[in-house]
Amino acid sequence: MMKEKPQIVKADFFLSTLAAFCLILSFPSFNLWFFAWIGFIPLFLAIDGKSLLKAFFISYLTGVLFFFGIAYWLVHVTLPGMVIVVIYLGLYFGIFGFAASRASDSHPMAALIVAPSVWVALEWVRSHMFGGFGWALLAHSQSSNLPVIQIADVTGAYGVSFLVMMINYAVFLTAREIRRKNNYTYYLAIALLVLFISLAYGGLRLKNIFAGELLRVAVVQGNIPQDKKWDENFREEILDIYRSLTLEASNQHPDLIVWPETSVPGYLELERDLWESVSGLVKDVNKPILVGTPSVSRSAKDVYYNSAVLFREDGTIVERYDKLHLVPFGEYVPLKNVFWFVEKFAARPIGDFSAGKNWTVFNFFIERKAKTEQAHWKLLKKVKFSCLICFEDIFPDMAREFVKRGAAFLVNITNDAWFGRTAAAYQHAQTSVFRAVENRVNVVRAANTGISCFIDQKGAVVAEVSSGGSNLFVRGIKTHDIVMANTRTIYTKYGDIFAYLCICVTLIYCVGLIFKGGAK
Repeated sequence: MMKEKPQIVKADFFLSTLAAFCLILSFPSFNLWFFAWIGFIPLFLAIDGKSLLKAFFISYLTGVLFFFGIAYWLVHVTLPGMVIVVIYLGLYFGIFGFAASRASDSHPMAALIVAPSVWVALEWVRSHMFGGFGWALLAHSQSSNLPVIQIADVTGAYGVSFLVMMINYAVFLTAREIRRKNNYTYYLAIALLVLFISLAYGGLRLKNIFAGELLRVAVVQGNIPQDKKWDENFREEILDIYRSLTLEASNQHPDLIVWPETSVPGYLELERDLWESVSGLVKDVNKPILVGTPSVSRSAKDVYYNSAVLFREDGTIVERYDKLHLVPFGEYVPLKNVFWFVEKFAARPIGDFSAGKNWTVFNFFIERKAKTEQAHWKLLKKVKFSCLICFEDIFPDMAREFVKRGAAFLVNITNDAWFGRTAAAYQHAQTSVFRAVENRVNVVRAANTGISCFIDQKGAVVAEVSSGGSNLFVRGIKTHDIVMANTRTIYTKYGDIFAYLCICVTLIYCVGLIFKGGAK
């Protein structure tokens, strides 16, 4: 027995590593989404029959390896921070393994629901705990698998995570029964039935035609290097780049032009030269332009925001949106008196922004020509949209709230240049795909560099800024017509009710373990 113990440890380590590797392959930059459907099977085999403590540590190892492979790009911001984040995120895998290792012991059929529910509950907690980090959810691996993700307009992204986990667990249960000489295949049959129903629903939704007013939008990708972005010596060069790209975009007759996050190299409303330059450009092209800029409070001194400002054609401001959900240790330091030392380890300066307070829905008018037998008429059509700045698009509640307040489409302005030529920008874009499907609205993304693209109501990336086959670290524009369909999905109306059901199942399961002594 003593000789076999190291081999068991090695086998568990191999299976844990294999699970992490398969899951990493399902995300960018590999995009082999099929591996997500089988990625957890090695982990389930490793923790089957193990004590709760061993199951936790084996699963924790998988989680740490997975998040190192997914969030490695955080090293461009801070190495200690990246390590801390990965160690923290791995805990969710550990807790899942702790719970899942006992789920199939007494009622395997119930476990087919319990295990995916526990996973969804943990994803929901991760997306909300400590400000939330809903990055690389299991569902996000399927962002290009359009038939599967259509159920998100009912269940949100969590429903897709549930489905993928259910298939993983059903295959594991079936393999275990076969190993035990039992010919039980109904676990897999039930899971495949659920998958078939989901795919059938997805097929129907993909046939939908969304009708509504067409709006031509142009996105500008400036591709300004980070070492130049805030250097005053390059201010005129940056403004000239955006002027040139905006003039080029205006030739394609857009109804709206979108610049990226903090595209203005300074405080637009404070610095006269910046104001005159941007406002004058808006007048020249005679088009509404949404620009990203740092801004200051209109009622208090020394209060700064990360903002999006919408200009009318005449160069005046329609409205300003101040970012509601800031990036901790990026745009501000939470509990600054406690974490005063963090800035010393940051690879870049940490901002001192404040969170905005208003759920801004931008309004502007576009001209449309109408023809009757007697005459030609010019009609004014109101356009309503909202802006998500930087990583705000990873929070489904935010997108949903803006749509509920009347936004006919969503804009995400961001700057992913911080993370170099890594998978970060692609992982970020995956979240926007789900915001589009959940609410059946177009999502327009404008990045300084990253994925500047158009995502339709079905989650398809229909156009993007690219050059020479690359969409990272390129400079350019893209114009595309989007449909402003007035739709309200089940998810828009009721939010994460599916996730709440999974949380209830998880709580009932945990209570059952306690009363039955299953946690011993």
